[in-house]
Amino acid sequence: MTAYVVLLRAINVLGSGKLPMAELKTICENAGFRSVRTYIASGNVVFQSAKKEAQVSALLQAPISARIGKPVGIFVRTAAEMAAVFAANPFPHKPGDRTVAFFLHQPPPPDAHLTVSNRASEELRLGLREIYVHYPDGIGQSRIKIPAALTGTARNMNTIAKLAELAAAL
Repeated sequence: MTAYVVLLRAINVLGSGKLPMAELKTICENAGFRSVRTYIASGNVVFQSAKKEAQVSALLQAPISARIGKPVGIFVRTAAEMAAVFAANPFPHKPGDRTVAFFLHQPPPPDAHLTVSNRASEELRLGLREIYVHYPDGIGQSRIKIPAALTGTARNMNTIAKLAELAAAL
């Protein structure tokens, strides 16, 4: 069995995509996943499965999209991959609540940093299937636009650390 972390895009934010975490847990259990546990109400869930990453995503896409009423971005990482994302944080001495990783389905384009606009004091680094951003003034104050991250989903380092810990414990 593989321990997985699943991140949903745009769940329970800004009044759209409402999905109670109890319902997300039930959807995952109905899909056959084991030891299902959600973490905070922003579309984070960990569980065990013998399925491959693409199968996990496919099993969740239809029921979650049906419940929300629109397609939902689903980002799947193994427990080891989530731990690696945390370990690869290029800003380890910056506050965890001001540093995020945007999770992507594919590696970011090598020139992703060249397409960024409205950049102020933010720092950006590319990962394997992530884009790391440090927001010194806070994410809410930032006006940065990162085209390569538009279809991804972001989690701050505090959340990533907790999800890695929860998945490792499965």
